[in-house]
Formats: sequence, structure tokens, C-alpha cells
Amino acid sequence: MSATGSFAGLAALRRSAGLLVQPRMGFSDPRQMRAGLLAVRQARAATVATLTLDSYTRVKDYASAGRALADGTPLNGYPLVTHGRAVTRAVLDGVQGPDLPVQVRHGSAVPDDIIAALVETGLDATEGGPVSYCLPYGRVPLREATASWARSCRRFAELRDRGIEPHLESFGGCMMGQMCPPGLLIAITVLEALFFHQHGLRSVSLSYAQQTDVRQDEEAVAALRSLATAFLPDDTDWHIVVYTYMGKYPRTRGGALLLLREAAELAVRTGATRLIVKTPAEAHRIPTIEENVEALEYAAAVAAAADGADPPPGPPPDTGIAAEARQLIEAVLDLHPDVGQALLRAFAKGYLDVPYCLHSDNRGRARGYIDEAGRLRWASVGSMPIRGITGGERDHSVGSSDLLSALSYVERKHDLLALQSQDTTRTSDALDAGTAPADL
Repeated sequence: MSATGSFAGLAALRRSAGLLVQPRMGFSDPRQMRAGLLAVRQARAATVATLTLDSYTRVKDYASAGRALADGTPLNGYPLVTHGRAVTRAVLDGVQGPDLPVQVRHGSAVPDDIIAALVETGLDATEGGPVSYCLPYGRVPLREATASWARSCRRFAELRDRGIEPHLESFGGCMMGQMCPPGLLIAITVLEALFFHQHGLRSVSLSYAQQTDVRQDEEAVAALRSLATAFLPDDTDWHIVVYTYMGKYPRTRGGALLLLREAAELAVRTGATRLIVKTPAEAHRIPTIEENVEALEYAAAVAAAADGADPPPGPPPDTGIAAEARQLIEAVLDLHPDVGQALLRAFAKGYLDVPYCLHSDNRGRARGYIDEAGRLRWASVGSMPIRGITGGERDHSVGSSDLLSALSYVERKHDLLALQSQDTTRTSDALDAGTAPADL
């Protein structure tokens, strides 16, 4: 690749430095944001830093962001567009560099202004996608989001004219955070990566969020790797990023650390380049800088130990995840040569259908459930052309009590395991979280 960027070649860095760990951290105060970036840089880990944007910026409500800054009211992230180039360059000065890549995470379905601010500021990495930043987050029509993301990708790709290789990470492997069986997650993240490539980007990453069963996750990440290899053009620089569980998080410190340990070990065993880390504070509030650094260092230590451990006894059994994802990808690509148009037609026909997603452009006929072994299965595939590939479908609907129980499955499981491993009396961890075994 002729151009260079902070995310280009991250896979090579991972081989030399170990698993790259990254927080989801953003503060509205520029001084606090800079302090957070510096702390991430100084952590005892191979790190990637993050500027997570605020909710007002996500929905283009810059007036409210401006009023909050003027009033000194903290926001839940960094208002990139409102702060402007000069402030952000001061935040990044002496921090961003080859030894600390910085990625902007934002959640916007219509990211034109955010991408313009990235290009103006010289930031070269972000995340999202026309599906993954549209369907879960609001009411923006999918057609409008797809058009905006196409424009934004082309604008972002203009950095290559300045010798900078921009990087875009698909959020497709994290749809709704939970209750979406792996085949659909894999298909959406691969399709979004193809969309990015079609609109001029050559450095991408594909995401997968830790789900409910370790062996199923191992099979899923292996399937994602094989399908990315098969479908992405040869001129694409790509890697895989694993997210620590994105659903309801354990309420005890012990449960949260157990879940983070499993995520770090999953990332190492599957050869992922990056791990998006969460902290024990996730279930209660926005984590502090110190809590983010603690979680980064913990995940890095777990990953280093896993790197030196004996390999697992064998690959996970093939339950059809790769075949299911391939069928979805090929069915969508057959609809139109333009990937964006193909995605629109796929959702209109129900060939892609995200479980429990209420967006008006989603058919809403698909349903997932957690089986007795703790694996995610299809209760209904709707019109998706995958019936019977992975099995596990059942003929009756998922009731509200079933869904509520499933949404708390990972939280309950890890809190209970953590509490069972300690004394029967409530430990300081449980007391800190205000959680007793009876609460589970």
C-alpha cells in the first residue's frame, strides 16, 4: 500500500507487540480527554486509543452540544464537530502517533459532518457502517444512512491523496449487542467491509462481539476470518477486532473481570488483532480514566498468559455458522452489483433481518434464543434464506419473559460464577456492587 496510516498494518504490530487492547472512552472536556489519551498511551499494554463522541453529535444536534459546553455541563463523549480542528489538534498533539493509533467511535447513522471533521483534523480511523450505525440506533431511513455512508467513505478516502491511509471498522458484528446469532453478525460485517471497499477505502476491520458461548464464538471468529479472506479484494488491508460482550454487563467486579478474561482469551485463541475492552463499572456508570486503564492492563495480562498457554485440543465443531453467513452474503450480493443497493433490497425482502430490532426498514420477523447449552440459536429466520443450515430453530415464538431472561443470561451467569468462587459471606466485590446471590 502506497499510503500510510496509523491503522494500516496493525496486524503486523499485533504479531510483535501482542494483542492490541482498546477502551471505549470519551470526555467532553478537552483537558480530560487529553489526560485519558495519555493514560492509555502509558498503560502497561499494547494499546489503541479512542475518542468516543457524545450523543448530541451522533444525531447532529450541535446546538445542544454547544450549550452544554458553554454551561460547563459534562457530555457523555467528545463533541468533535463542536470543538473544531484547533481544539482537537491540541488534544492530540504529542499523543497521537505511530505508537498510539487513535480511532473515533461515534454511532451516527448520517456521519457526513463527523467524517468532514476527521479529514480536517487529520484523524485517520473511525468505525460504523450503513447498517450497523443505522438500524440499532434510531429512526433514520436505511436509504438515507446508506447514501450518507457512501458519501462519507468517498470523503474519507480523500486522505489517501495526502499520503494517509484511512481506516474504517465495521460495527456489523455487534448488531443490537446481543441475541443475534453469529451467522448474521458475520454476514453484515463482511458486507459492510465490501461497501467500504466499493467506495474507495482499502484499510478496514471486521468486528465480532463476544456472545453467550465460548466455543460458538471461536467457531464464529474462525468463520469470519475465512469469509473475509474469500470475499474481500486482494488489495484490502484488513484485520479482525473482538468486542467484549456488548449486552447487559455483570454487576459484580468478579463477574465483570471473568467476562473480560474470556473475551481476551477468545481474541488470542482466534488470532484477532484488537480487543475492545469494557470495565467492571459498565453496569453502573461511565468508567473513569483509571478504571479504563485498569481494564486495559488486566486484558493485556490475560492475553499475554494466553499467548503462552497450550493451544486448545482442537478446532471447535463446525455447526454451520460459516455456511450460514456465506449463504446470506451471496444472497445479498446477487441482488445488485452496488453493495449499498443490495443491502437496501436485502432488508426490503427480509433476506437480512435483525432480531428484536424495531427500525421501520427491518422486517422484524427473525428471532433468536439461547438454548439449554447456552448457545445462540434461531427461533425464527423469517424470510432469510438460511432455514435449517445451523439447526436449532423451534416452531413457537419467544415470549417476553423468555426474552428478558435471555437478555440477562450473561450477566447472571458470570455474577453467579464469581460469587460461587468466593466465600459464602458477601465479599468486598459484591458489597461494592451492591449485589448478593439472592439478587441473581
